[in-house]
Amino acid sequence: MSDSWVPNSASGQDPGRRRRSWAELLAGRVKREKYNPERAQKLKESAVRLLRSHQDLNALLLEVEGPLCKKLSLSKVIDCDSSEAYANHSSSFIGSALQDQASRLGIPVGILSAGVVASSVGQICTAPAETSHPVLLTVEQRKKLSSLLEFAQYLLAHSMFSRLSFCQELWKIQSSLLLEAVWHLHVQGIVSLQELLESHPDMHAVGSWLFRNLCCLCEQMEASCQHADVARAMLSDFVQMFVLRGFQKNSDLRRTVEPEKMPQVAVDVLQRMLIFALDALAAGVQEESSTHKIVRCWFGVFSGHTLGSVISTDPLKRFFSHTLTQILTHSPVLKASDAVQMQREWSFARTHPLLTALYRRLLVMLSAEELVGHLQEVLETQEVHWQRVLSFVSALVVCFPEAQQLLEDWVARLMAQAFESCQLDSMVTAFLVVRQAALEGPSAFLSYADWFKASFGSTRGYHGCSKKALVFLFTFLSDLVPFESPRYLQVHILHPPLVPSKYRSLLTDYISLAKTRLADLKVSIENMGLYEDLSSAGDITEPHSQALQDVEKAIMVFEHTGKIPVTVMEASIFRRPYYVSHFLPALLTPRVLPKVPDSRVAFIESLKRADKIPPSLYSTYCQACSAAEEKPEDAALGVRAEPSSAEEPLGQLRAALGELRASMTDPSQRDVISAQVAVISERLRAVLGHNEDDSSVEISKIQLSINTPRLEPREHMAVDLLLTSFCQNLMAASSVAPPERQGPWAALFVRTMCGRVLPAVLTRLCQLLRHQGPSLSAPHVLGLAALAVHLGESRSALPEVDVGPPAPDAGLPVPALFDSLLTCRTRDSLFFCLKFCTAAISYSLCKFSSQSRDTLCSCLSPGLIKKFQFLMFRLFSEARQPLSEEDVASLSWRPLHLPSADWQRAALSLWTHRTFRELLKEEDVHLTYQDWLHLELEIQPEADALSDTERQDFHQWAIHEHFLPESSASGGCDGDLQAACTILVNALMDFHQSSRSYDHSENSDLVFGGRTGNEDIISRLQEMVADLELQQDLSVPLGHTPSQGHFLFEIFRRRLQALTSGWSVAASLQRQRELLMYKRILLRLPSSVLCGSSFQAEQPITARCEQFFHLVNSEMRNFCSHGGALTQDITAHFFRGLLNACLRSRDPSLMVDFILAKCQTKCPLILTSALVWWPSLEPVLLCRWRRHCQSPLPRELQKLQEGRQFASDFLSPEAASLAPNPDWLSAAALHFAIQQVREENIRKQLKKLDCEREELLVFLFFFSLMGLLSSHLTSNSTRDLPKAFHVCAAILECLEKRKISWLALFQLTESDLRLGRLLLRVAPDQHTRLLPFAFYSLLSYFHEDAAIREEAFLHVAVDMYLKLVQLFVAGDTSTVSPPAGRSLELQGQAGQPCGTDNKSSSFSAAVNTSVPEKELLTRGRGNVKMPTLGHVGDMRIDSCLGHVPAWLAIQLDYFCQSPSPVV
Repeated sequence: MSDSWVPNSASGQDPGRRRRSWAELLAGRVKREKYNPERAQKLKESAVRLLRSHQDLNALLLEVEGPLCKKLSLSKVIDCDSSEAYANHSSSFIGSALQDQASRLGIPVGILSAGVVASSVGQICTAPAETSHPVLLTVEQRKKLSSLLEFAQYLLAHSMFSRLSFCQELWKIQSSLLLEAVWHLHVQGIVSLQELLESHPDMHAVGSWLFRNLCCLCEQMEASCQHADVARAMLSDFVQMFVLRGFQKNSDLRRTVEPEKMPQVAVDVLQRMLIFALDALAAGVQEESSTHKIVRCWFGVFSGHTLGSVISTDPLKRFFSHTLTQILTHSPVLKASDAVQMQREWSFARTHPLLTALYRRLLVMLSAEELVGHLQEVLETQEVHWQRVLSFVSALVVCFPEAQQLLEDWVARLMAQAFESCQLDSMVTAFLVVRQAALEGPSAFLSYADWFKASFGSTRGYHGCSKKALVFLFTFLSDLVPFESPRYLQVHILHPPLVPSKYRSLLTDYISLAKTRLADLKVSIENMGLYEDLSSAGDITEPHSQALQDVEKAIMVFEHTGKIPVTVMEASIFRRPYYVSHFLPALLTPRVLPKVPDSRVAFIESLKRADKIPPSLYSTYCQACSAAEEKPEDAALGVRAEPSSAEEPLGQLRAALGELRASMTDPSQRDVISAQVAVISERLRAVLGHNEDDSSVEISKIQLSINTPRLEPREHMAVDLLLTSFCQNLMAASSVAPPERQGPWAALFVRTMCGRVLPAVLTRLCQLLRHQGPSLSAPHVLGLAALAVHLGESRSALPEVDVGPPAPDAGLPVPALFDSLLTCRTRDSLFFCLKFCTAAISYSLCKFSSQSRDTLCSCLSPGLIKKFQFLMFRLFSEARQPLSEEDVASLSWRPLHLPSADWQRAALSLWTHRTFRELLKEEDVHLTYQDWLHLELEIQPEADALSDTERQDFHQWAIHEHFLPESSASGGCDGDLQAACTILVNALMDFHQSSRSYDHSENSDLVFGGRTGNEDIISRLQEMVADLELQQDLSVPLGHTPSQGHFLFEIFRRRLQALTSGWSVAASLQRQRELLMYKRILLRLPSSVLCGSSFQAEQPITARCEQFFHLVNSEMRNFCSHGGALTQDITAHFFRGLLNACLRSRDPSLMVDFILAKCQTKCPLILTSALVWWPSLEPVLLCRWRRHCQSPLPRELQKLQEGRQFASDFLSPEAASLAPNPDWLSAAALHFAIQQVREENIRKQLKKLDCEREELLVFLFFFSLMGLLSSHLTSNSTRDLPKAFHVCAAILECLEKRKISWLALFQLTESDLRLGRLLLRVAPDQHTRLLPFAFYSLLSYFHEDAAIREEAFLHVAVDMYLKLVQLFVAGDTSTVSPPAGRSLELQGQAGQPCGTDNKSSSFSAAVNTSVPEKELLTRGRGNVKMPTLGHVGDMRIDSCLGHVPAWLAIQLDYFCQSPSPVV
C-alpha cells in the first residue's frame, strides 16, 4: 500500500512508532465505537467504493498477504507445464483461500477474485508474441488462458466473481490486452463483449483500440496464419455484435452504464474501418500490401457467410444502407465537370475489383427499388463523391436487370424537374447517370444515342414546352462542350434536338460550337462509321478499320433480313463522302469470286440494282476480280494460304487457353486470370471474324435445330477448343481447391461464351449431350455439367433458345435447354443423364453453398432436378426407401473429378445430402406424379435398363406406394385412385399430342406413338380402372346402378373444351387426333366403361351410356366415322359391353330391346354402325347370347338382321322381300349394301324402288346424298363418284316420278322430330354443310316440270344458292340460315300460292348480306376449306355457281321480280 496513506490515517503520532496495518486500524475503530449493524454495512460499502476508485489492488494484496497467500499463486494453476499438478490447487481450494483473504480484508470476495483473474490475464497476454502487433494468442498462451477461464467459470458459478470490477481491471492493462483474449472471455461467458466495451470510460479511446486491433486481425487473416479459423470466428462475432447493437432501432440491453455508449462505439468502429478502406483505395493501394490485405478482408465481412447468423434483416439493411451512404459521400473532392471528363474510366470493368466486390455484396441485401431510392435520396441531400456514385450506377445496371427501368424512370423525373424550374443539378445528375449506365452496353442499359433521341428528338421532348426550356437545354449543352468526349458531341450533332424553325439559331450555334471542338480534337464527323457505337466513349477508330467493320455488319444484317440495311441506304444519301470514300472501297475489295454466290456477292448485287454503286467503281471491281481468277498460281497460293491464315488465330487462341490452364494450379497467378480471360475473348473474336462492337446486331432469340445441329468447320474447331479448355481448367482447379474456393474464373470464362459465339456453343453442346452423350468421358461430363451451371447463373443476360420440335413452341431459357438435351429413353441415355445431373447438382451445391436457395434454383433447371429424382427412383431401390436422420450424408466435389469416379456412389451420396433434401422441399423442383408419368412414357422397353419384371415392380411401387398415398401438395394423389387415373390419362394424351411420341416412328395410326413403351403404362391404367370399378361396385347397393358417369368421359369433355374450335385444318386435325386417342384408350379398358356394369328397370339408360352417346353425337360422328358409321372396333366394344350389362339384369332380352330402341332417337349412329359391321358382329353376339340364354336374339337385334337380309334380297335377282320397320334403318341397310356392289349390278335393281314405301325412299335419298359427298371427300373419288351420282339420280327420278317430296332433306333442323333429329345425328356436320353443293350437283337431274310444281322449291333453291356462295367465299354457311319456320313450311305440300313480294324481299335481304361481286372476284375461286378427313381437290364449287340451268335462272328471276337473271 502507498506510504502516503499512513500519515493521513495516524496524524499526530510519533514518527518512529510502528505503523499499524489496515486491519488493525479498522479493529481499533470497532473497539472505540459501539457496534451498529447499519453503520457497519455503510462502512463496508464506502470501503469498497474507495478501493475500486483509488486503491492499487496489487499493492493491497502485497500488504495484507499472509503466510497462506504466499503459498497461493494462480500462475501455477494456469501454467500447464508446471511440475506441480493442478490437482494440488483445485478450484475449490483456491476459492476458499480467496474467501478467507477477502474476509480478512473486509471486502467482497468478487472484487478480490476479479482483480486476481484480471492480473493473470494480463500476465498471459504479455508473454512473448510472434508479431509486432499481435491480436492472436499463441498455442501456449491459449492453453494457459483456457485453464484460467475454467477457474473463472467456477468463481462465477459460486457467486465469487464481479464482472464490473473485472472489466475495469482489464482496461487498466489495455496496452497489453490481446483481442483474442477478450473474445475468449466473451465466448466462455466470463464477460460479454458488450459489457466490456461499455465499461470503458472513454468511448473514443476504446474505438481507436478496437480499430487498431481489427486492422491487425484482418492483416493476419489474409496472411494465411495457422489460426485462421479462430481469427475468422473472432471477426464474425465482432462484426455481428457491432451491426446488431449499432443499427438496432429499439435496443433493450441490460447495462449498468449509459445506454447510448454501445451504439456509439459500434457505429464508430464500423465507420473507421470503412473510411480506412475507402481512403486506401483512393490512394491507390498496391496489390498484396498490408493495407490491401486489410481492405480485402474487411470487405469480405459484408458477405452472407460472415453475417449469416444475424437473424433479423432489419439491422442488416440499416447497416448496408449506412455503409452505402458513407461510400457515396465520403471525401467529396470531385466536381461535376470532373465527372463529365473522367466517367469513362469509372465503368464496372475499370473500377477497382475490391470496390466492385463490395458493391455486389451490398446489392445482395437491398432490392433494386431500395438502392435506386437510396441513391436518389443521397444525391438530393448530400455532397457526393462522383467517382463512387457513378461506379455504383454501373454496378447497379450490371447486376440488376430490373434496375434499367428504375433508372429510366428516375432520370425521367429528374429531367422533368430540371426543365420545369431550370434546375441545373437535376440536369447534371440525369446526364451523368444515363451516360454511366450506357457505358455498360445495350444489354444493361439503352445507348446514350437512343436516350438522347428519345428525350429530345421529337415534339414530345422535355425541351418542347417553351423557349425558356430550349434556351436552358442549349445553354447546358454548350457549357458541357469543353469537357465532352468526342463521342457525345457526335451524338448531339448526328441526332440533334428537334427545334422549331423560329428557334433554329439556337441549334446551329450549338452545332457550330461542337464541330469546332471536334476539329480541335482532330476528330472528323464525316468519317464516322455506319455502325460505330456512339455511346461507348472509347477511342476513335480509324476510318479504314471502321469501314471494314461496317461492311461485315452490313453483310450480317443483309443475311438476316434479305434486304439492304436502312443504315446503308441512309448513308448513301446523307453521308455520301464516307459511303463513297470508305464504305464502298472496303466492300468492293477484289477477290476470287466463289462458284456459289455468297452473302457478300448478293449484297453487292442488291446495291447495284438499287443504283447505290457508281458504274465505274463496279466495273473496276469486276475487272479486278476477273484478273484475280486469271492468275492460277496466285489463286492456288491464296487457297493454300487460307488454312495457315485461319490457323494462326486458332493457334493464338490455343496458346491463350494454355496460359489460363497453367494459372489454375498456381495460387500466385489468381489475380491475372481476369486479364487472361480478356485475352481469350479477343483471340476468339479474331478466330470467328467477329468485331468488338456487337451492339448493333443483338441476338434476341437463338434458333437451334435440336435434331440436326450443324456447325461451320471454323466454329466447330473454336468451340471445341473452348469446351475442352473449360473441362481441363475445371479438373486442374478442382485438384487444388473445392468449387467454392476456386474464385470467379469459371464465371469469367463463361462470360466470353455469352456473346456472338453463344449459338455455336449451344449447337455444339446439343451435338455432344443429345447425340454423343454416352460416349463422353468423366472429365467431359463434369466440365460440361459445370458449364451448364454457370450458363444458368447468367440466364438473365442470355437470350431464349428456340429449338423447335420436340420441345415446346415457346422459347426456352438456357437452363431449360439442357433439360431438353438430356433424354431418358435407353439404358445408355439413362446412365448418361444420371451422370450429368449428379455432376451438375453436386457442383452447384458446392459452388453456391453460402448463397441463397433461390440462387441455386436459378442456376439449374427444375426439369434437371426432377430427372435426377426420376433416375434415382428408377435405377436404385435404395432411393425408394424413406431416409432417416442418420442417413443424411455430406457432399464433396473431390471424389467426382477423379478419373475412376463411382457415379452410383456419388449419386447416392448426393441423394442423401442434407442441402439437397432441403432443396427438394421446394415445390418447383419436387418430382410430381405427372412429371414421373411424362418421363416414364419416353422409355423404350426394348432398350431399357430394367427388365420387364423390374419395370413392372417399379411401376407398382411408384404408383401405389409412392405417388398415390402422397399428398397433392407434394405432387401426389391424396390416396384418391380416381385422381391417379385422371392424371395418368391426361399424361397419356399430352404425351401423344406432343411431337415427342413421333421421334422414332412414322406410324400414322397413332397407336400410342407407334412405340410399345406405352403398353406398360396402359397396363397400369387397366389395373387401376379395374380396382376403381370394384370400389364403386362395393359402394353401390345391390340391385342399383351407379348414378354417376365414368370419370374418363369428364376428362374427355374438359380436354375437348380446351381445344381450339372451328373448321380450320389445324383445329380439325388436332381434334381428330385427340378423339382417335380417346378411342384407343376406351378400347383398352373394360367395355363396362361405355355402358356400365348392369342395367336396371328403374334406370335402364345409365349415366355412362348417356356420356358415350353424347361423345358419339358431338365428336365421333364428325371425326371418327366414315360413310355414316363408326369404326368396327368401337362398335363391337359397345355391343360387347351392352350384352355384358344386360345379361346381368333380370330380363336380358327386354333390356337389350329397350336400350337399342332408345338408340334410335338418342344415338342412331350406333345402329347404322352395327349394320355396316354386322357380318363380323353377328357371330360374336350370337355366341355370347346363346352361352347365357336359350331364347333367340332380342327383337331389336333381329331387326338389324332383318335389315341386312332385306338389303341382300333387294340386290339379288330374285324378288325382294318387304322392308322391315323402321324405314330409316332399312334405308341405311340398303344404302350400305349398294355401296358394296358394282355399279353395273345395281342399275336394274334400283328399278325396284318404285315398290317401296315413301318414307324409305326419302331416307335412302338422304343416305345416298351422304355417299355422294363422301365420294368427293375420299381419295378414291374417281372410282366411286360416277356410281354415287347414278344412285342419287335413280332415287331422285323415282321420287319425282312418284311425286314424293324430298326438299325437306335440305332444310333439316333439330326441331324437326320426324327427319331432322334422326338424320342430323347420323350424318357428320361436314356433310350437312355441303348439302348446297350436293343440291346443285344434281341440278341436271332435276325435272323442270316436277321442280316447278313444288311450291317450296324456289325457297330451297335460293337458300341453297346463298349457302353455296357463302361456301365458295368463306368455306362456311353459318352466316346464312333459313328463315324461322322454313322447315315446317316446306313440309306442307298443299297451301296458298306463293307471295312473290315477301319472297322477293327475303331473297334481296339475303343477297345484301353476301359478299359484293367485286370482292368475290378479287378473292379468286378455288376449293372449299374443308376439314381433314380427306382431300377436296375435285370439289369445285365454282363449277356449280357457274352452271345454273336457264330454266332455274328464269324462275329465280321471276321469284325475285328482278329485271335480270340471278346469275
